[in-house]
Amino acid sequence: MLKTIGIMGGMGPAATVDLMSRIISMTDAASDQEHIPMIVDSDTGIPDRTEAILGRGESPVPKMIASAKRLEAAGADFIVIACHAAHYYVPEIKDSIGIPIIDMPEEVAKLLKMKGVNKAAVLATDGTVRSGLYGAALERFGIQAVYPDDDQQKTVMSLVYGFVKKGYTDPADFPREEITGIIGDLSSQGAEALLLASTELPIAFSIMGLRSSAFIDPTVVLAKSAIRTAGAKRRKGR
Repeated sequence: MLKTIGIMGGMGPAATVDLMSRIISMTDAASDQEHIPMIVDSDTGIPDRTEAILGRGESPVPKMIASAKRLEAAGADFIVIACHAAHYYVPEIKDSIGIPIIDMPEEVAKLLKMKGVNKAAVLATDGTVRSGLYGAALERFGIQAVYPDDDQQKTVMSLVYGFVKKGYTDPADFPREEITGIIGDLSSQGAEALLLASTELPIAFSIMGLRSSAFIDPTVVLAKSAIRTAGAKRRKGR
């Protein structure tokens, strides 16, 4: 019998739907009844995680705990969260419930270790970078993390807040040349993989037509882990 996935959502709404969609599309199922049951709690009122990490906003912890408790009460066997920065608060939440929360940065680090990666670049929001989430997870597996410099980080932030979150979809509007320069610089520093550690970054990269086997989408990694934890199988090639 398949376990029920609980998705702590609303951070943001599109990321919540994206994670759910990836789980569905990657599950090897021939009928409705063979798909994994999911419960989604999309609380868009959870305060901004990046602002909170940077000390400029309200803590999201009370609302995240409330969401986790609702999911548990509704019958979820475990919880996944699409938002990267939200994982900074997972240690404060998991002790309030009796079901596990899959740690996305941890799952990414495990994958890179399996791939034999020794150094990985992290593209993320200021909050995720400041939190050290991915740096700490990678370090636990003996992988060195590298980051854009301050000016490059501003360009990365512009992709998230200045383009994707504002609904831009025309590739001509995006700073493709600057991003390819950042990728080249990080590669020259020895980065063997590039983590797109913000839910908006894979969208931006897709719009700009940037593709590489070195790009790692943590949401995909999380979806695969959720499918495995639920006891289902992935479609071949997914």
